[in-house]
Amino acid sequence: MASLDDQVSKAQAGDGEAFRQLIAPYRREIRLHCYRMLGSFQDAEDALQDTLLSAWQGFPGFARRASLRSWLYRIATNRCLNMRRTASRRPAKTWDVPGVEPPEPSGLGEVVWLEPFPDTLLEGAFDAPLGPDTCYERTESISLAFVTALQVLPPRQLAVLILRDVLGFDAREVAEMLDSTVESANSALKRARGGLQRRARPSAGREPPPAGNSVQEKAIVAKFVRAYEAADLDTLVTLLTDDVFISMPPMPLEYRGRNLVARFCAGIFGAGRRFDLVETRANRQPAFGAYLRGSDGISRGIGLIVLALSGDRISAMTRFENTALPWFDLPRTLPGR
Repeated sequence: MASLDDQVSKAQAGDGEAFRQLIAPYRREIRLHCYRMLGSFQDAEDALQDTLLSAWQGFPGFARRASLRSWLYRIATNRCLNMRRTASRRPAKTWDVPGVEPPEPSGLGEVVWLEPFPDTLLEGAFDAPLGPDTCYERTESISLAFVTALQVLPPRQLAVLILRDVLGFDAREVAEMLDSTVESANSALKRARGGLQRRARPSAGREPPPAGNSVQEKAIVAKFVRAYEAADLDTLVTLLTDDVFISMPPMPLEYRGRNLVARFCAGIFGAGRRFDLVETRANRQPAFGAYLRGSDGISRGIGLIVLALSGDRISAMTRFENTALPWFDLPRTLPGR
């Protein structure tokens, strides 16, 4: 087997296979980094491809002063910063559920471009050891609430916070990645932490979620599926926290509080609408392909629902469009029951 130095030399001489082998261990974590930076799964895929192309084109100049991993993160971070500056975000959509009139929302969300991230692509994305200064557990650092809060930070503050507090790069490395000074990077980090604290959803006194795929989580999920598929609003409401939160990007409508969410769900279940749910996982949270049962016996995919849990209750539900279903290997339709 060729040594690392031999592989680098071959790749720098134009050996594409050697280059692919070198960067293979980093593909998934770089994609995840781009997702945190951009909040959009589709944009993250584009940023990953741009990063790999730029790395291949610039590899003859890779001087090995930094590790290959740091070098790739530098390219990816700057690609994402450029995309945030120049790309037009998806516009907000108006309510488009036929026959359902939603109640007045609690507010309108800012991050309408948010998309879910499939758990199947997280395997191998956390293999690299984290630095000693990381501030977030790995599950928290990919949660929809955290990714949403990141998106409202100014771009450079966002980059510094992810690189320092999520990935654990030291201040000198981050300054080099951003062509900045250590003092400037530290100042941006301080401001980013303050901004994130102000934007984070209130969680004081809230129970932590159960462990993923634990008996406790599976019990909550099973109760939710039974209630949702049966349009059993009373049971569904008992599963919600008092401050439960619903969002629906790219629609900006947001609903907070059990009573208002109950009214919203009553409208969704109205007029005899019934659903089938297919379990999956997104952002290390329980998720479901949602299928509307048709009179012809076919259930058609209408979206993806992701739950956030607090103890044995549901603290948030995020509904995404059906364009997300293929990312989770979910079909567009289901045969009738």
